[in-house]
Amino acid sequence: MNQLIKNVITVEGIKTDVLVSDNIISEISFGIDENKAEVVFDFNNKYIFPGFTDVHVHLREPGFFYKETIKTGTKAAAHGGFTDVCSMPNLNPVPSNYETLKKQLDIIEKDAVINVHPFGSITVDQNGEKLAEMDEMAEYVIGFSDDGRGVQSEGMMKSAMEKAKALGKVISAHCEVNELLEGGYIHKGDYAKKHNHKGICSESEWKQIERDILLVKETGVKYHVCHISTRESVELIRQAKKEGVDITCETAPHYLVFNDSMLKDEGRYKMNPPIRSEEDRQALIAGVCDGTIDMIATDHAPHSAEEKAKGLEKSLNGIVGIETSFAVCYTHLVKTGKITLKRLIELYSDNPCKRFLLDNSLKVGNRANFTIFDLDNEYEINSADFLSMGKSTPFEGMKVFGSCEMTMAGGKIAWSK
Repeated sequence: MNQLIKNVITVEGIKTDVLVSDNIISEISFGIDENKAEVVFDFNNKYIFPGFTDVHVHLREPGFFYKETIKTGTKAAAHGGFTDVCSMPNLNPVPSNYETLKKQLDIIEKDAVINVHPFGSITVDQNGEKLAEMDEMAEYVIGFSDDGRGVQSEGMMKSAMEKAKALGKVISAHCEVNELLEGGYIHKGDYAKKHNHKGICSESEWKQIERDILLVKETGVKYHVCHISTRESVELIRQAKKEGVDITCETAPHYLVFNDSMLKDEGRYKMNPPIRSEEDRQALIAGVCDGTIDMIATDHAPHSAEEKAKGLEKSLNGIVGIETSFAVCYTHLVKTGKITLKRLIELYSDNPCKRFLLDNSLKVGNRANFTIFDLDNEYEINSADFLSMGKSTPFEGMKVFGSCEMTMAGGKIAWSK
């Protein structure tokens, strides 16, 4: 079937049409004959972008389908403009070998409405004690991660890096030193002191990044740092890049928009790492602006309403964000003049694709992975509109610009208004 997308604007500001033939982009030019297509969509000066890639998403299946399923999670992703997501391995069973990974692969094949690229775990059951069967999984995974837990043993992490290097895969590291946590559950800053909460120090994050950078220099592995939140992390990665270390990193929208003075004693403000100080937030924005931070990922982590209704201390870590991510960052970074629209698309599509060897670029011959946005539409974020089963978001009620009109993944419409 031929589908014609008419009157869209590219990130370069060029008005064009796009013809999709049998799921492949077959023509890009303005004024394509409508008779070439069975279906025509006229988007009247809306923007077309290469499909967004979120390299850090929790789809919760298998094992925790009451929080989210692959079907609901990928529909939510499409609603947010994402054609590709990389799913994290803290599941039940943990994908530590091909047998456990296949349980997830089978559900993806059956239920996913976009492209899902799973991570395999670094260690068996993410317990940090024995390397996972990385060889068995390498063909089927986007990389390896023990997300949710830092690999505490330097020797174990070095072994994992050596194996991943041999397999040509990325290590995507959740960096956290357990002995520095001291029972904390929000940032160790002014809010924690004022309200008598136990704090998590910044050093618990950046100290493990510092360790791992030295290991990357030894092993030469492709190394990616998950959800950085501190100014020290930004500076360590900035310096490592200057030294030629093969390192990339992500941050999340909530770290770019909130600081710990904005916290409320509600579960929707609790995640790990926590929302940190204004100095940290400004350092992260600077890292986005100067290229130190390569991509924006959501760490979309749905939980049940009950699990998130116990305040900052008792609620589980994690918020949802895949349906609000682009609009929040477009509003707070582009509309405010901090970065250009082109830079935002680099953060959401170009850079994650480059790092994880995907290709969603808008060019003839590629599979049709793209999204269309109305950047002029202003609206208030309302979690009741989410397609995700998770509704816990710190962005509730925030006014933003940019609504997704359509997402096409693999030539098929995954979301449309």
